[in-house]
Amino acid sequence: MSVPVARERVDRTAPLPGPEGDPWAARFESHLLQERGLSARTAGSYRRDLADLARYRADRGLPGWDALDDEHVRGFAAWRHRNGASGPSIQRALSAVRAFYRFLIREGAARRNPAVGVAAPKSPRRLPQTLDPDQVAGLVEAPTGSDPLAVRDRAILELFYSSGLRLAELVGLDLQRLDLREGTVDVVGKGRKQRIVPVGRLAREALARWLEARRALVPAAETAVFVGRGGQRLGARGVECVVKRWARQLGLGAVVHPHTLRHSFASHLLESSGDLRAVQELLGHADISTTQVYTHLDFQHLARVYDQAHPRAKRRRGVG
Repeated sequence: MSVPVARERVDRTAPLPGPEGDPWAARFESHLLQERGLSARTAGSYRRDLADLARYRADRGLPGWDALDDEHVRGFAAWRHRNGASGPSIQRALSAVRAFYRFLIREGAARRNPAVGVAAPKSPRRLPQTLDPDQVAGLVEAPTGSDPLAVRDRAILELFYSSGLRLAELVGLDLQRLDLREGTVDVVGKGRKQRIVPVGRLAREALARWLEARRALVPAAETAVFVGRGGQRLGARGVECVVKRWARQLGLGAVVHPHTLRHSFASHLLESSGDLRAVQELLGHADISTTQVYTHLDFQHLARVYDQAHPRAKRRRGVG
């Protein structure tokens, strides 16, 4: 009989140790937002990871950030693991620590980066959820009629699948970055990096209908492509609700998110073209290793085709 392991309670809402918090953590967050151009959500995740490390450091009586060595960081990773954090969560925390120490070294507040070479526990790699082409077609064509919000929803779904945008990229899209005549969208991605992505014919048609309907909802000063009923920029939560609502109406069994359409775009494009570099450019991945996850999806597709079609792979029926 196994004995359950006691977990330490981690209060991630408590303030950082010290009477006024940690000034270096605050300066690092400003660096992430202003210099590196990361989103507030990403910077917030880094802040919470560093708050955990600060508590771990304080509990062990370490006087300052420069007192940590690689053994302390390994202990921190093990502590997070004992408290139920997954491998990817610990890896993200270690990435935050490495980035934080790079900042401290630059500012002269630390002499070394103790997180270099410290790895998180390995966990099974989760492949992105995708829809097949028929499911995607049903989803993007589900909004019908002349109601302005249905017209908007059709344009949102078409653009997600046509151009493989991230949720934040679609939410932040302004009118001047959309060129329907040329069939392109100028996207501001992670780290404020820009890329130009093609927009397919059906998406251009849906967007043209939406831009016409949008005039009745939007004040002249609003620059957002996608707005809500009140005429203001549609937020990420609103777009998530749009995708989930139409997916439920269509009867898709799995929970469908905006990124499901981005993943489906990448997977279907790779299946058809086999051009990993082109898919990397379209998705805006800085590292091709991020894009390579779709080669696993492509192999799964090929394996299914093989199992169904190859004479020596077909399962014999009526035997045994």
